[in-house]
Amino acid sequence: MSKTTKDDIRKYAKEENVNFIRLQITDILGMIKSVEIPVTQLDKALDNKMMFDGSSIEGFTRIEESDMYLIPDLDTWMVFPWPSGNGKVARLICDVSLSNGEPFLGDPRGNLKRILKEMKEMGFTDFNLGPEPEFFLFKLDKHGEPTMHLNDQGDYFDFSPLDLGEDCRRDIVLQLEELGFEVEASHHESAPGQHEIDFKYADALKACDNIQTFKLVVKTIAREHGLHATFMPKPIFGVNGSGMHCNVSLFKDGKNAFYDEATEHQLSTTAYQFMAGILKHVTGFTSITNPIVNSYKRLVPGFEAPCYVAWSAKNRSPAIRIPASRGLSTRIEVRSVDSVANPYLALAVILKAGLSGIQQKLDPGQPCDRNIYEMGPKELEEAGIATLPTDLDHALIALDKDKVVQEALGDHIYENFRAVKQKEWDSYRITVHPWEIDQYRKIY
Repeated sequence: MSKTTKDDIRKYAKEENVNFIRLQITDILGMIKSVEIPVTQLDKALDNKMMFDGSSIEGFTRIEESDMYLIPDLDTWMVFPWPSGNGKVARLICDVSLSNGEPFLGDPRGNLKRILKEMKEMGFTDFNLGPEPEFFLFKLDKHGEPTMHLNDQGDYFDFSPLDLGEDCRRDIVLQLEELGFEVEASHHESAPGQHEIDFKYADALKACDNIQTFKLVVKTIAREHGLHATFMPKPIFGVNGSGMHCNVSLFKDGKNAFYDEATEHQLSTTAYQFMAGILKHVTGFTSITNPIVNSYKRLVPGFEAPCYVAWSAKNRSPAIRIPASRGLSTRIEVRSVDSVANPYLALAVILKAGLSGIQQKLDPGQPCDRNIYEMGPKELEEAGIATLPTDLDHALIALDKDKVVQEALGDHIYENFRAVKQKEWDSYRITVHPWEIDQYRKIY
């Protein structure tokens, strides 16, 4: 039930001198799509009468059943703070329905709502997410096109003059705060040109909306500084890649269901079972949380990337870590996710996997508190530690074998996502890359 009413929206639009409203959705690849309407059409949008052609959106539907409606979530009303000519531009995030009024099963946001409903049927009231998205800043050329020239040569927690992205990052934070974000920290990350901005957790649906808004703000403000922001997981060889660690927690009637002060790690049985579900299905959902060919250039040993299926409360080398905070802040950190993932799909598969662990009363086993990066193949085998898929092809094969993850996506999203990603992998697989030319052309 929305806290914001139609009359509230009309009032806000008039007070803020809004001339245009973007009705925004997200396709299965995580790309933001929108239709912009003049404020004169606001009543029509608020009455759920804005129709669009779903066959034009990646992975949505076939052309013979393409008429769909945009259903605005009134609580997502937001007025963009950057200049836009005469008047301002606002935004409403929408769900998608079919012409008969039924929710469209290919809508990633609506799909997450479906899994959240399953969670509530199990007696839980909230699923919270605190994301940690990372990104790189590259310089633009004189034509406004992105280059491969970094904006700085800083390192972790560096500041000016080494961190030349500081002013850009600060402006991003100011814009986010103006839009209602509670930014908890911003800093330079480990690689040159790499940055991280952390904002406060929220319920899963709102947090995913925030991630999409965050990406839009970062790219917009970066361009104002003559820079290009990319969330590509591994844009540069030989340095750390960019991830989006997801700190998740389940709540029941205002109490953190993951917390139990009486146990060794102060984790509840629910927490252990939820974590076990993630560990069981993380290989199956890796194509969702790490959805592009480049994602797997990040998931390699040696660059602080979590490529091992294990958990720990002490170190950051496994895919799952338990941060030190307890009480209401008790959470499970899923470290393998990267920022190009569709957040709605990523949270749907993580939640579904965790809930299946609770339903099946799974055990995650003992934590691995050693630095896994320093363990050899024999030690990994003896410890029962598997690795995440090494490329998109293997990740898709794992997805095909995991019925729980497929159920988290629903048939429509699974089939369309699978088809699009197979084409992506095939295109990459048959392309002759510069590395091959450099390595082989002269000697063979």
